[in-house]
Amino acid sequence: MPKKGGKHAEMGKEMQAECKRAKVEAACSPSVMSFESPDSLFRSLISPIKQEMFFREYWEQKPLLVQRNDPLLAAYYQSLFQLSDLKELCSQGLYYGRDINICRCVNGKKKVLNKEGKVNYMHLKKDFDQKKATIQFHQPQRFKEELWKIQEKLECYFGSLVGSNVYITPQGSQGLPPHYDDVEVFILQLEGEKHWRLYKPTVHLAREYNVESEDRIGNPTHEFILKPGDLLYFPRGTIHQADTPLGISYSTHVTISTYQNSSWGDFLLDAIPGLVFDTAKEDVELRTSIPRQLLMQVDIADSTKKLSSLLRRLADRLENTRELRSSDMKKDFIMNRLPPCLGCDSRDPLTPGGKLPKIDSKIRLQFRDHAVITVEPDQDNSVSIMKPPLVCWGWECRGGVQGMGVVALESHMMGTDEDTASEEGTAQQTHGLRFPLSYFDALKQIWSSSTVNVKELNLTSDEEKENLALSLWTECLIEVI
Repeated sequence: MPKKGGKHAEMGKEMQAECKRAKVEAACSPSVMSFESPDSLFRSLISPIKQEMFFREYWEQKPLLVQRNDPLLAAYYQSLFQLSDLKELCSQGLYYGRDINICRCVNGKKKVLNKEGKVNYMHLKKDFDQKKATIQFHQPQRFKEELWKIQEKLECYFGSLVGSNVYITPQGSQGLPPHYDDVEVFILQLEGEKHWRLYKPTVHLAREYNVESEDRIGNPTHEFILKPGDLLYFPRGTIHQADTPLGISYSTHVTISTYQNSSWGDFLLDAIPGLVFDTAKEDVELRTSIPRQLLMQVDIADSTKKLSSLLRRLADRLENTRELRSSDMKKDFIMNRLPPCLGCDSRDPLTPGGKLPKIDSKIRLQFRDHAVITVEPDQDNSVSIMKPPLVCWGWECRGGVQGMGVVALESHMMGTDEDTASEEGTAQQTHGLRFPLSYFDALKQIWSSSTVNVKELNLTSDEEKENLALSLWTECLIEVI
C-alpha cells in the first residue's frame, strides 16, 4: 500500500478554488435530493454546481469535488447504505463473487480474500476487523429503494445504464491499487472519511479498466478528504486511489457509474452495419464485387480510394435518413435498464385503472422517461402482448411489429450468465407489446405530445386508433385524462 504522510499534499490552486467555491455556495443553499424528474434529480445531486457549468467545464474533462458540510444531506446519504445494512442482507443470502468481494491493496496489487459460497456475516466482519479488508458490495440498488430511485432517474437523464458499488474500508487500509475505469464516476460519501488521490490520465477517456504502477503515475494532481454528504466526480481514465485514514473507524461510499461503451466510436460500430445493409438494397455500387483476391492481399492501398468513395455515399445516405436501424446499444439499454420506482408496490405487477379509452378520449403517456421507440426490419409480422411483473417500458418496432423490453430489478447490471444466452432465450425475454409498423407515427405522436386525442392519432381508421389506445392502456402505458 502507498505510504501515507501525516500531512496531505497541497491541492492545485484550481482545485482549491473550486472546492472553496463549492463549500461557500453549499453553505448558502443546502441541497436536498429531488425526485420530481430526472433533470431535478441530477440537479440536486451535483448542487450547488449548475448543470450548464458541469457539462461545460467538468464532464469528460476534469474532476469535480463538492464538499458540502450539510448535516441534512449527510444524513440522507447515510440512508443509501451503511455497514449495519450488511448483517440483515447476509441473512437473506449473499454470495462471494456475485454479491460481495473482500479485497485489500498489498504492495500495489489487489489481493482478493473471498471465501466460497454464501457469505457469513460474522466471518465477513472478522476479515474486515482483523485483516483490514475492504468490502465491495455489488449493485446495492437491488436491495435499497433509495438507490434504485436515484439510478433509475439517472438512467433516464443520461440515456445510459447506471450501475453502483458500495465500498466499506476499515481504518488505515486501502482496498484497490491505483487504477482507472472505463466509466464516468460519481462518488457519494456515506459514512466516515476517505482520503483520495487523483492523477493525470495516461489514457484520456479510457475504454478499458487498468491498474497503474506507482512509479508510472507520478504525483497526485488532487488530494483531499471526503466526508459524509460530499460528492466527487471524475471522468473515465482518471487514475485514482483511496484509503481510510487512521483514527477513522471505517469509511463507506457508493460509486455510481455510467457511460460505459457509450462513445461516438461505439455508436458508429453499432449503427454502421445497419446503415450499410439498408443502403446496399438501393445503391448498386455497394452491391458490386470487391476486386479478385482482395482478401488475400497484404497491401490494399489501391482499394482505399474506392472505400473512401463508398463511405461518402453512406454519409450522403445518412443525412437523408429519418430513422437508423435499431442498434444493439439501444436494445441493450431497453432490456437492462431499471424499471420505474413506484414506491412500496414497485415490485408488484401494475394493473390498468381509470376509464377505458374511447375514440373521443384524451390520453397521456405514462412513464415518458422510459418510453423508447426503435425501428428494426424483421420478417416477423405477428402481434403479441405480454405483461411482465417488472417492466422496463420501451417500444421496439421490428419489421412491422412493436415490442416491449423487460428487466428484473434483482439482475440489474449483474453481468450474469444470461448475458450469453441463446438468441432464442433473448427473444423470449424481449417479446411483448407489439404493433404493425404502420402504427409507428401514431406512437411517436403519443410520445411527443403532453396529451393527444385518440381520434387525432395518425392511423387510417377509428378502429385502429381505439385498438392502439386500448393496448397501451391495458399495459398501463397511458392514462385517460
